[in-house]
Amino acid sequence: MRQLVLNIQPEAAPRFDNFLPGDNLELLLALDALARGELPETVAYIWGAPGSGRSHLLRATVGAARQLGREVTYIADSRLPEDLSGLLAVDDVDALDAGAQVRLFSLINQAREGSGLVLAAGPAAPAQLEVRADLATRLSWGLVFGLRPLNEADRATAIHERAAALGLQLPQDVVRYLLNHGRRDLPSLLASVDALDAYSLSLKRPVTVPLVREWRVGKA
Repeated sequence: MRQLVLNIQPEAAPRFDNFLPGDNLELLLALDALARGELPETVAYIWGAPGSGRSHLLRATVGAARQLGREVTYIADSRLPEDLSGLLAVDDVDALDAGAQVRLFSLINQAREGSGLVLAAGPAAPAQLEVRADLATRLSWGLVFGLRPLNEADRATAIHERAAALGLQLPQDVVRYLLNHGRRDLPSLLASVDALDAYSLSLKRPVTVPLVREWRVGKA
């Protein structure tokens, strides 16, 4: 029987090697090149629905660049700098206030003039973002990548890998049940695996479909 203490572990930092690419390998390679300073383009924008992995990839790029000793600034709010230096990573561009949108517009112009690099992320393609029209246009001038959702097989692989990392063996019928009930975005699926692991350990019972149903009723 596994011990509950084995499940007490910090969440892994976002990295390229713990992101399941699915049909997004081209994006992954481009961001790796950006982190190394080997991407010809100076502006890149990633978009995808919540839970698609865009924030993971943004932070993975930041981490990879820092490991290489590059100057990096990561922003997840409206406190953008006035001047660009090194790599600037901006998450949730749709949440920037009016002043920050003006500054990001200026920072992208600076990047295009050779002052540094801008990597941004948001929930929609530039033309569909609820931001200033001129900022949306600037974001579309660089590389734009829309994250493609994982297919069923990729989601199942991710579930099995998370379970294996916890020392948990999930029967295939449990995996199918998780995929067919509840939210299907990857963070929610992985959170379900974590919760089921803790639940099964607390009850000293293996994870089966009846146990999953019981757990779902209990958290409803």
